[in-house]
Amino acid sequence: MPRPQRVTQLSAAQYDALERAIADRRRLSVWRRGSEFLIVVDRLRVTGGREALEAHHPTTGDRLTLYIDELEGIEVVG
Repeated sequence: MPRPQRVTQLSAAQYDALERAIADRRRLSVWRRGSEFLIVVDRLRVTGGREALEAHHPTTGDRLTLYIDELEGIEVVG
């Protein structure tokens, strides 16, 4: 059975800020399951009907993938 499409909770203004942060290589602060992550997003992609942020930690370079529909908050920090 096909998986239902998920709809994200980001507003148009939040998408604009996210896209600008990606283009300008700015850091984002994102919250998921009560934890805060400081990341630099390398790209936004859609996989399996879900939007994902492919990112890395700005200091260590550790890579991670965060799905937008799992995030509790997002903020451009610099």
